[in-house]
Amino acid sequence: MNAHAAVTHAVAEPILLRETDGPVATLILNRPRARNSLSEATLDALAEALTAIASDKNIRAVILAANGPGFCAGHDLKELTARRSDADRGRAFFAHIMQRCSAVMQQIVHLPQPVIASVHGIATAAGCQLVASCDLAVAGSGAKFATPGVNIGLFCSTPMVALSRNIAPKHAMELLLTGDMVSAEDAARMGLVNRVVPAGSEGTEALALARKIAGKSGHTVKIGKEAFYRQAEMKLTDAYDYASQVMVDNMLARDAEEGIGAFIDKREPTWENR
Repeated sequence: MNAHAAVTHAVAEPILLRETDGPVATLILNRPRARNSLSEATLDALAEALTAIASDKNIRAVILAANGPGFCAGHDLKELTARRSDADRGRAFFAHIMQRCSAVMQQIVHLPQPVIASVHGIATAAGCQLVASCDLAVAGSGAKFATPGVNIGLFCSTPMVALSRNIAPKHAMELLLTGDMVSAEDAARMGLVNRVVPAGSEGTEALALARKIAGKSGHTVKIGKEAFYRQAEMKLTDAYDYASQVMVDNMLARDAEEGIGAFIDKREPTWENR
């Protein structure tokens, strides 16, 4: 082996890939041999990519996908276990990882652009949390979902936060208490995913959905996504007061003026994203 070949061989594959198709950015988890588990480095890469996308006005929608046999198997248990030899038995590192993961999940929720999970294979524990944190999810028919921490003595408490905000309490509790794997069809019935498509076509379907959303006013979608999550945490009266003010501000936006005018004039709108 020559020197150049040795250097080339030593270069590690990126743990997160990014592809751009017009106004759609796709982030691809790329640790297939580790079932795309969320190592510290993976979480850092996701955080960095999401930060860059948040300020990119050319990106209108985001897809989160994965290489290899499955979407994401949750936290990197080998990485966590290795820190049990620390002086504090890993407490500081465990706290850091849980906080880091929680921050990334919240980044997805607070991202101006909608995020669509494209799921194949398994999405378990924090991987299931990742799906629940996305605004939309498309699953291949062979996808399976679970929060199996209870089976190994580790209740999926942080995945619980995202699950309990996406599906009915009894569905969430059943997943959390049994650790059972559920099919893509059952996940759709519970409301964890939007649609189930033939295995292998989830990426194409997610891209079509992303392009549809990207064709709307980016300004309007940003307003709507933020309002959706904010009002959900409010009391009913407060939610209506807040949403009414959002509607007023939205009505005064240039794109609302253009969109309503185009509807009345029976023509296609030209968005200015303001």
